Amino acid sequence: MSRPLAIVVAVAENGVIGRDNGLAWHQRADLKRFRALTLGKPIVMGRKTYASIGKPLPGRETVVLTRDPAFAAPGVHVAHDLPGAMRLADEIAGRMGADEIPVVGGAELYRAALPLADRLHLTLVHAEPEGDVSFPDYDPADFVETWRESHPAGPHDDHPFTFIDLRRRRPAASC
Repeated sequence: MSRPLAIVVAVAENGVIGRDNGLAWHQRADLKRFRALTLGKPIVMGRKTYASIGKPLPGRETVVLTRDPAFAAPGVHVAHDLPGAMRLADEIAGRMGADEIPVVGGAELYRAALPLADRLHLTLVHAEPEGDVSFPDYDPADFVETWRESHPAGPHDDHPFTFIDLRRRRPAASC
């Protein structure tokens, strides 16, 4: 894979990333950041994450990773294993002129992709909501912080939050 893999995730202080196949909060500022980080790029997501969104996102090419050989959805690319998803996303990124490949969830895909990730674009939500999906543990020593910006909760945000960008200290593993 020639383009960096970037995980894009909003995670609460207790590690929660979701509840009932959706987000555990509403953070308009995070949704704007998500759009800015993924627009014009191929995004890789798991089938459950795709089902929670329900459609391809405009201005991006969607690669859905699923073990279901019968899965098909209009306007998306389908892959059945992580190496295949990464190769497909890299080909699409080349056509789109994208500089990275965002992985956007869910937890199972984050767990598999984390060892391969060159970058993490985190939104740390300053709350401890109940949830049934968590971001996998990782060693912070593997990454160096390159940018941080803290925000109070705005009128359309449930909680205060901090945007944090991390870059892997050494080359990521390969698929």
